[in-house]
Amino acid sequence: MHLSRHSQKFVIESGPDMLNRMREDIHTAFDRDPATRSVWEALTCYPGLHAIWMHRFAHWLWNAKLLWLGRFVSHIARFLTGIEIHPGATIGRRFFIDHGMGIVIGETTEIGDDVTLYHGVTLGGTTWEKVKRHPTLENGVIVGAGAKVLGAIVVGEQSRIGANSVVFRDVPKHSTVVGIPGTVVATTESLIEDGKINLDHHLLANPVSEALGHVLKMIDDVNARVDTFHPDAKGTKAKASDELDKDRLSEQEKLERFLGGGI
Repeated sequence: MHLSRHSQKFVIESGPDMLNRMREDIHTAFDRDPATRSVWEALTCYPGLHAIWMHRFAHWLWNAKLLWLGRFVSHIARFLTGIEIHPGATIGRRFFIDHGMGIVIGETTEIGDDVTLYHGVTLGGTTWEKVKRHPTLENGVIVGAGAKVLGAIVVGEQSRIGANSVVFRDVPKHSTVVGIPGTVVATTESLIEDGKINLDHHLLANPVSEALGHVLKMIDDVNARVDTFHPDAKGTKAKASDELDKDRLSEQEKLERFLGGGI
């Protein structure tokens, strides 16, 4: 996915085009945040909007090879908003930051259209090499408060990262990821309808509880198999023992998926 087209377009945008983008950003605030009451409130009291607008200027400076000035503008934005976006990051349309305090977006991050981030999110790198080292978030991704998405991975479109999750492997499209390390626990339909996102963050699965459920099921299977065990088991008892053994191995595989690194 080539997201750099967004930054290239911004270089040649005229004044009216920039104002239209700002209007689109304000409409996005109304669509994504039910607390938005007026345009004036969005203009004056939404640090996420201020951070995005200042990033566009900093990104333009960065692409114009005015690197120090781009960094300085992003530094001012960080001081004013509590949101740190490296001027090299590429961000698409209708990007929305809710609350925003503590968000960090690294230099080689690529963000598609209609992405939403909540406060405390880190889109961080995992190498000292000057290569693509930050995440790519495809269109329609939602990242919950405090989540850490690390490395040059791809989070597929319309996926949802649960609050405080730590993700360092690629996420398939239309997935719900929770936990440390991040584990796919469900698939999602469209998270955005008519510009509005699904705010049911409390309806995410609990992978720890599910893993413990697999452990208890394995214990039950072992106990049941012991009850049917006999050196000369034949017929129905032998068949029941085989079925219980298969069930135990199935539960063990599910458990290892949770304990072996997620995703």
